[in-house]
Amino acid sequence: MESKPEVSKMKETIMSSSAMIVVSNRLPFILREAEDGTLHRKQCAGGLVTAVAPVVVESGGLWVGWPGMHLKDSNVAIPESDPEDLSPCAGLKSKQVVTVNMDKNTFDGYYNGCCNGTFWPLFHSMPDRAIFKADYWEDYKKANLEFADMTIRALELMYKERGNELAQADEAPLVWIHDYHLMLAANTIRQKAEEKNLRCKLGFFLHIPCPSWDIMRLFPWDDEILQGMLGCDMVGFHIEDYCFNFIDCCQRRLGCRVDRSNMLVEHGGRTVRVRALPIGIPFDRFKSLAASAPRTFSDSQQLILGVDRLDYTKGLVNRIRAFERLLEKHPEYINKVTFLQVAVPSRTDVKEYQELKEEMDMLIGQVNGRFTTPMWSPIRYIYGCISHEQLAGFYRDASVALVTPLRDGMNLVAKEFVACQTEEDPGVLILSPFAGSGAQMMEALLVNPYEIDDVAETIHRALTMDKDERRLRMTCLRRREKQYDVTFWLRSFLKEMGTLRREDGDQVRPTQLMPVSMADFDEYLRDYIKPTDRVALLLDYDGTLAPIAKHPDFATIPVETKRVLERLANVSSVNIAIISGRSLENVRSMVGINNITYAGNHGLEILHPDGTRFVHPVPSEYEENLSGLLRALQERCCRDGAWVENKGIILTYHYREVPIEKRPPLVAEARKLFTKFDFTPSMARCAIEARPPVKWNKGRASIYILRTLYGLDWQEGVRVLFAGDDNTDEDAMRMLKGMAVSFRVTASSSVRTAANRRLPDTDSVLMMLKWVERQMAACRARRNTPPTSGSPPPDGTKLLNFQMSMEEGEMEHIMENGRGRGRRPSPSAIEIVPEVPNGA
Repeated sequence: MESKPEVSKMKETIMSSSAMIVVSNRLPFILREAEDGTLHRKQCAGGLVTAVAPVVVESGGLWVGWPGMHLKDSNVAIPESDPEDLSPCAGLKSKQVVTVNMDKNTFDGYYNGCCNGTFWPLFHSMPDRAIFKADYWEDYKKANLEFADMTIRALELMYKERGNELAQADEAPLVWIHDYHLMLAANTIRQKAEEKNLRCKLGFFLHIPCPSWDIMRLFPWDDEILQGMLGCDMVGFHIEDYCFNFIDCCQRRLGCRVDRSNMLVEHGGRTVRVRALPIGIPFDRFKSLAASAPRTFSDSQQLILGVDRLDYTKGLVNRIRAFERLLEKHPEYINKVTFLQVAVPSRTDVKEYQELKEEMDMLIGQVNGRFTTPMWSPIRYIYGCISHEQLAGFYRDASVALVTPLRDGMNLVAKEFVACQTEEDPGVLILSPFAGSGAQMMEALLVNPYEIDDVAETIHRALTMDKDERRLRMTCLRRREKQYDVTFWLRSFLKEMGTLRREDGDQVRPTQLMPVSMADFDEYLRDYIKPTDRVALLLDYDGTLAPIAKHPDFATIPVETKRVLERLANVSSVNIAIISGRSLENVRSMVGINNITYAGNHGLEILHPDGTRFVHPVPSEYEENLSGLLRALQERCCRDGAWVENKGIILTYHYREVPIEKRPPLVAEARKLFTKFDFTPSMARCAIEARPPVKWNKGRASIYILRTLYGLDWQEGVRVLFAGDDNTDEDAMRMLKGMAVSFRVTASSSVRTAANRRLPDTDSVLMMLKWVERQMAACRARRNTPPTSGSPPPDGTKLLNFQMSMEEGEMEHIMENGRGRGRRPSPSAIEIVPEVPNGA
């Protein structure tokens, strides 16, 4: 252990190969207005500011955040730092600051309502304290949009000032988004940056715990939160447990493909890296402070220290009760041990925090009233802020540090205490395993803060621990924290983002998932589809079987996909239905495969393999309104590449080929025309559809097709796979929920879906079809293998042979009972059936 004071030395500044834009809820300083109306900076302390501010300054980067007050004028000049300021962000010029200013009511709903009232308790696994309010969520989305807009402004400023330099650089600017306040911002930043052709990399770091799936799912809009974080290229957490929680949430809630071993998540056509990056502290700075701090306690007293924000997650009440239990069980500590609890005020205007302060005041008063002697009080309580120098002195002089939160993202108090243990006779750290630091600092005495008696006995153990054990434990802790300090954390983040200028030779982990393979569908479907099952494949066309093209006529099925479909169409245990938004005749001609069911216009028209049809009736006035809408759209909205497709029952206005900047006015005008002719605009991918006012969609059409193929009891022994790529397919995914496995084919970064899984592209749909073909081939191979002489065939083989014998003659009898394979007994060319009820 060091016994001599040391002067803090500045470490080598970490250089980023990319210009950096940091986006956080608050700037690294807050603004305060003087009596004369002038603005002044008040510096903020913290590990993030200490580590990141010098890199932003050195790289000529920018910092986007709220200035700590609601500015009357958003364009007001930000003051420069005080010349005497020696803080890490002193060199941050006003031109490097982009302020986010928003309406007070919106900010209150965003910050106090959603961030602190919902996310803080929920992410700390205390859902009973969480407030779920739609208005707060709306304010949160507005605030994140404002932060995203200001980040785009920062990017534009950077490109304006350093355009040539950035154009020639290999690395795009790095946008680093921080914490639970801004979990939605990345998708908007990515989308707008692409629209404006502003290259950038996006990174995110969550400074609080990431809860498990069963907690995260309680939030009504959890999928939007997860997709917002996945808008980044890399998502960082403090420890691996949080990483695995996040990956599990992405797989189970979003249906993303994941790689747990390499911590990768596939979403929106991209692979997102998930990394454990434990934050550290400025170790040498605390060591230097401890060496020079004055002593405030006599050597005759052993000091037990707690330092926390006054927050219900910190376990302060449990801690006081544990100290009380210590004095009850070990009265020898009376007059010899003092417990100092420093509680920094937090959210003093919130009723819950006011009540916590009242409870703490009352409890401390009870303990002191019970055990105080004329010359000694057991608990000293400081409610307020103290200087870093005074805090370092407390850390150094403490015999025991109690860091026992009920839940905490990391908790740097434990690390600061270790850094300040510069004396020959060190103290002991008692640490909760529910803090992120508990996963690293294994030499501390780990204790469950809910176990009051155990905490009391652990304090007794720490107070009586022999010097050799204390020195051994503290030496190990200090060695680790010195190596993995805040500088190491920053270097690790930049390395994972690929923007560290000086590499140290270490290899970064894989950054890309392998393409979708058979093994993925083994995982998805092996427990659902067995080789002996009957399988129904319900498939969309555009974007599912055929890649999206600029014009529908160019969207053709790849040759290999068509061959697999042709082979599956001739397998007796497989039925295929193509359910498309195209007209019936168009989708039939585009696919061109016999022996499958075709459904056009989102299922309003259905053609069975034997030629029988189903056409849903529409109101007589519908066609007249449709004709009027067609003429109006052609006259007023068919320009700049936009055009109208008349599909008979459905009309679609396409604007995919319209330049992005010209789309908004065209779409707005088209929507007005839809409304004028009594149509509710149905938004599709770069298109608006006019549909008949009937309760029929792909979901009802899917149920109808399954009934046609297998009868009313189609759920018995039939395994259904549905794949689609847009919102019209969601109707089927919702209706088939629990009765099918559905896949949403999407490369979008933000899509709400009822599907079980997401697939990145049409190639992955082909892989799914190949997997089904392989399963069915296994069935045929088993069926064609003769049984061993003298032994009866297995039950499954008997059943299959029985089914085969029925296919020639007896199948007609089954057809008449509604069980025919794609055949209807009705003699009429057009069949009208009652609408399928929701509970079909």
